[in-house]
Amino acid sequence: MNLAAMDPKNYDAQLEEKRIKLEQTFAEFTPPSLEVFASEPANYRMRAEFRVWHDGDDLYYYMFDKALNEKVRCEQYLPAGKLINEVMTALMEELRPNHDLRFKLFQVDFLSTLSGEILVSLLYHRQLNDEWRAQAEQMKQRLSAKFNVNFIGRARKQKIDLDKDFVVETLTVDGNELKYKQIENSFTQPNAKVSVKMLEWAISATKDSTGDLLELYCGNGNFTIALAPNFDRVLATELAKPSVDAAQYNIAINNIENLQIIRMSAEDFSDAMAKKRTYRRLEGIDLDSYDCNTIFVDPPRAGIDDDTLSLMQNYDRILYISCNPETLKENLATLSRTHEITRFALFDQFPYTHHMESGVLLERKINT
Repeated sequence: MNLAAMDPKNYDAQLEEKRIKLEQTFAEFTPPSLEVFASEPANYRMRAEFRVWHDGDDLYYYMFDKALNEKVRCEQYLPAGKLINEVMTALMEELRPNHDLRFKLFQVDFLSTLSGEILVSLLYHRQLNDEWRAQAEQMKQRLSAKFNVNFIGRARKQKIDLDKDFVVETLTVDGNELKYKQIENSFTQPNAKVSVKMLEWAISATKDSTGDLLELYCGNGNFTIALAPNFDRVLATELAKPSVDAAQYNIAINNIENLQIIRMSAEDFSDAMAKKRTYRRLEGIDLDSYDCNTIFVDPPRAGIDDDTLSLMQNYDRILYISCNPETLKENLATLSRTHEITRFALFDQFPYTHHMESGVLLERKINT
């Protein structure tokens, strides 16, 4: 992290650099004009984690600044949401004088929401006992007078939830409220307001769709739930069990009735669709009954394997969200043989960094 680069006065110039770089990277595919979705220049992150430094009676958060090659004390953190910054201060005032809560504490993680919930995880290099729990409960009670806060204590092979290990986010997407269970230590979009722009873009890109949708790497159902009204039925896959559990919760709380989630990897699902193997997890699911002409993918940074790329080429429309332009470009070398880019977007999830989140809508070439 380069803390010195985090200056809101430089945000527009840095975003322009990303726009130029992304357009140059994908110029060979002759995409349409790039749609650019900016972030707030400050207080945009719903997640943050800090190491904790002990200096006699003093105790403080710090981050490592690569540019300076040293640790930097963080009383406040510009990218973090206002709620995180408020709780950071109040929490540290509780921790400093309390031996049971600060002893061998080495990290604090924050997971917050636009809807006002925050979950704080305290990580220790020691086993936590009943006295720790008692002190943590008292701290929670005091802080709950001002904040909708919950705590988790973590140590080696130990996890103590004082109440629950998740928050429920509420996002307003195209005028509709969508609720999402977000579990501690599981992936969630860090920049909630840009996430809303991504959801609205994906809804727009699939508007007036016919038939069904296949989604791979669905996570907690972030896109799945927003896109479901655009299709007759949705079939989605996700491998991580906590994410699948959260997705099932989110399906129920949002009253989505046309969505089926399968817990399996994209690679295994591709094999099942190609009739290479049969899987017990697909028993009772008639894959042939789905009329999917659109596929949506939001893969990990490593991109998509060859078998799954081959599967994707069977669909008339491919909606691809990517957190890694390099692997997206590699995958497009294959997909562009059968499809062309008809929409192209940059979502600035990570201001002041080189990271770029992008989206492409690909449609089958005529006579392919």
